[in-house]
Amino acid sequence: MDIPAWQYGVSMIGYIVLLLIVVSIMRKHYKFAHWFWIASLLTFPLWLMGGVEGWFRWAKILSVILPTIFVGFIRIANYEKRKGPFWNGLQKDWVLWFVYGVLFLNIMEATIKDFTMGNTFNALTGLLLCITIPFAPKYWKISTESHGDLIAYTTIGWNFLYTTWNAAFVYAESPKFFASSLCILLAAELYPIIKRRPELYIIARVYTLAAHLLLRACFVNLFPTLMDASSWYNADVMNYWGIINFIMIVPFVFWHMWQLHTGKAEISFRRGRPEVN
Repeated sequence: MDIPAWQYGVSMIGYIVLLLIVVSIMRKHYKFAHWFWIASLLTFPLWLMGGVEGWFRWAKILSVILPTIFVGFIRIANYEKRKGPFWNGLQKDWVLWFVYGVLFLNIMEATIKDFTMGNTFNALTGLLLCITIPFAPKYWKISTESHGDLIAYTTIGWNFLYTTWNAAFVYAESPKFFASSLCILLAAELYPIIKRRPELYIIARVYTLAAHLLLRACFVNLFPTLMDASSWYNADVMNYWGIINFIMIVPFVFWHMWQLHTGKAEISFRRGRPEVN
């Protein structure tokens, strides 16, 4: 599809701004977010009509939308300190392990797909990203002070490496949707930078990815019409991108492990900053 450069610029910038607004609303209005994502399941018939095709796409949307709904439950349980067997259970550490596991699973889904497509170096980068996710529950929590935020003390380096790894994956897996996927990655990267709180990266990623997958499942032709990036694809770029990602993550892995080994992670991961709104 022949799309003029100005259309890419306008649509991509507009989409990034929209996603930043979505994250802000979902963070601050946690009850609205909770009910919105439960209601999103009513769009399931649209998924069956062609919005979701293939094992990877089904695994991806289900492993994002359902955990996003679960995050809504645990935000309410912890922020409002609700009582009762159900709500008390959601205030235990196991929920942080669960969310950690979901992040691990989502990275592994793409990593396996990378391996099947022959993108070995990018796949290895995905494996190392899994290894360097900060452990739960020590570096994860549900805030009781600011809207029940899901806090994950990922480092600035990890956030960047995840972004470039995922962008390279989408570039290879679905070039048509690369521009729109790049928007959600940049929005999740920009939000914690704007807030000066890298620990908000995961919650920003949760809501930007869920919003994007829902839009893509319900409006099949929306993103190809606005920002089809098929013409951007180049096999050499794909290969070199994966290699560069792997080269960048290797020293990061050593740094990450050194922080844990020397006990410096408590400072370098958390950055010694108090929680703020």
